[in-house]
Amino acid sequence: MDNKYCVKQIKEKSEIFVEVPGSKSITNRALLLAAISECKCRVKGILFSDDSRAFLDCLQKLGFDVDVNECEKEVTIQGTGGRIPNRQASVNVRSAGTAARFLTVMLAFAGGNYEMNASEQMCKRPMQPLLQVLQEAGVCFEFLGEEGHFPFRMKADKLNMDEVSIDTKVSSQFASALLMSAALSENGLRISMSGDRTEGSYIRMTLAMMEQFGLRFQKENGAIYVPAQKHFGVVTYQVEPDVSGACYFYAMAPLLKTDVIVKNVHQESLQGDIKFIDALEKMGCKVSETPEGILVSGKHLEDYEGLTISMKDFSDQTMTMAAIAPFAKTPTYIQNVGHIRFQESDRISAIITELNKMGIVCREMPETEGIYIEPGTVRETEVETYEDHRMAMAFSLIGVKTGKITILNPGCCKKTFENFFEVLESVTE
Repeated sequence: MDNKYCVKQIKEKSEIFVEVPGSKSITNRALLLAAISECKCRVKGILFSDDSRAFLDCLQKLGFDVDVNECEKEVTIQGTGGRIPNRQASVNVRSAGTAARFLTVMLAFAGGNYEMNASEQMCKRPMQPLLQVLQEAGVCFEFLGEEGHFPFRMKADKLNMDEVSIDTKVSSQFASALLMSAALSENGLRISMSGDRTEGSYIRMTLAMMEQFGLRFQKENGAIYVPAQKHFGVVTYQVEPDVSGACYFYAMAPLLKTDVIVKNVHQESLQGDIKFIDALEKMGCKVSETPEGILVSGKHLEDYEGLTISMKDFSDQTMTMAAIAPFAKTPTYIQNVGHIRFQESDRISAIITELNKMGIVCREMPETEGIYIEPGTVRETEVETYEDHRMAMAFSLIGVKTGKITILNPGCCKKTFENFFEVLESVTE
């Protein structure tokens, strides 16, 4: 793909029907759970992207028997019951935060000597709270760059860990990593979580998937106890479509006053971003279930309201909400998203910078860890994406509405949705 993509304006569209890839969050959790189970597991509906390919590459470097079929969107993994075939290996998680957090903890519990490498972007992302917990339990780290960050060498034998406390404020992936690999501990593990996302959508997804794979746990006094267990797993697992990717198209319902269906996305989804559909309903859209997928209708709208909304539990859609906010009839006030500073980019800074460049009044509201956006008229702009796939996809919506947006480095979408702009082209035709 070229290093620029001029987004075509859509002036009239009676209905949009699209299909999106599988969920990244579910894909990489399923890959980990399949690998540590004792079953040969066929994972269907896999998302093939930079992040999932990084995860698969790491599993193969670690010696797991992995059969990849991209045409059928399937991967078959022979679980090893928590044993790592290659106990001395070098892996590269690239820019995949899930691979970085999940695999580090799995290898710490399973034991061995490993060199953990990552992309320049991932080397800047926080790891210290998780690494400190593992260090205190007996894992030895030799940092090859900045302390508390990738890259590093790690040596693990038996972990001295029956109880652990982890802060979810920076990343709930820390807690998810511990929850999924806790079954490999010698005596089980009691995990206490602090911070503002202890019962957030990604934690709930992790626990639901653990249950689906047959992993037992108990909630007790604000903590979760995962007993040591070897006998779990499933022979097939179906990955849901990516609701995060679906939301870019659902946002077109109020934006273009049209009907949108994304194939096989349903209200019972495990993914927290399904709450974005509720937000669209609050803006005035009509939402209904159909056999094909959720239908979001904006056909009846003359205009739509900006919202004052906490997006803590579906913060990946902060950029999507910010992209449709300039076209609302009232201001939008997004709250409780301070943690998105520490993701693929400083997303708060990126949103404010790019909207301001377009002539839209947008400012940070530090007291609520939020962003305030006023309606306005967009001027022609080249949008910097900061190597952040969600900036590229979300801000394309402004171009769909106005025809005034060029996305720089559109190829960054390959992290989670590599054919996003092809799907967008099919909509604009």
